[in-house]
Amino acid sequence: MKKIISIICFLSINVFCAAQGDVVVNDGKGNKMLLGKVNRKHFDSDHFDWFSKNYKAYLTNDKIINKLKKELSAYKIKAFFGSWCGDSKRNIPIFYKILDEANFSEKNIEIYAVDKKKEAYKQSPNHEEKGLNIHRVPTFILYKEGKEVNRIVEHPVETFERDLLKIVEGERYRVKYSAVAFLEKLLTQQKDSFQKKEKELVSFLPDIAQGVKELNTYGFVKLRANNNEEAKLIFQLNAKMYPNHYIPYQSLGSYYYKQKEYKRALKNLYKSLSVYANNEKAKEMIHEIEASINK
Repeated sequence: MKKIISIICFLSINVFCAAQGDVVVNDGKGNKMLLGKVNRKHFDSDHFDWFSKNYKAYLTNDKIINKLKKELSAYKIKAFFGSWCGDSKRNIPIFYKILDEANFSEKNIEIYAVDKKKEAYKQSPNHEEKGLNIHRVPTFILYKEGKEVNRIVEHPVETFERDLLKIVEGERYRVKYSAVAFLEKLLTQQKDSFQKKEKELVSFLPDIAQGVKELNTYGFVKLRANNNEEAKLIFQLNAKMYPNHYIPYQSLGSYYYKQKEYKRALKNLYKSLSVYANNEKAKEMIHEIEASINK
């Protein structure tokens, strides 16, 4: 009987340790990263000492903090970040410090660390990001009565204190990467009309997009999540918005390469090279595709 109890205890301890240890994983290059649902205790490690350094270094705006103490308590927050991401390393500690000083209850925040590996790009193991349009990290989503009110993406427009105050006081707040926000709404609600609106999109989206990389990153998030049709639409749109830039053609080449449509992949990769002859990534993919064709 004692032996059985000992075995059960041993297994229980190991299961517990494995569950705890699974949050801290190896990134494949010998570095530790966080992955999945985390809490404050997970940052208390030498591997993630950037948290305490940036937390201590940030000076909050006390005047705005006092206003947030009353208003922010009615909200719940979901945050997504990458422990491998420079913007996350800087802004997650700052955001936490503001919440601490505003007396925000930790039970009202859920925080998820996402992956950086190609096959799981900006995804958490249990896919809590699914349906939330997490294309940049960190992303902080504010909910009230179960509904998303607004979000802060990557870094604030002004400061976290000012941005949060605008959101909770109901002021007009235009989220960063509004081109992505617009397209996500279109794909969710009117996907069939996407191509019909293409000319209109090509005309006005460059005015609100933050350059060629905004939709490019968005397209790869879709691609890594196996939303292939949407990824294709986004990459094609980006190429029409920025016809003289090499990145959209390289990305279209990557898309077709993944689909094993080698002729279309090569066409776009050579187009990328015609715009930027020193594009080593395009040259590398062309070599890989030609090797696959000649097998």
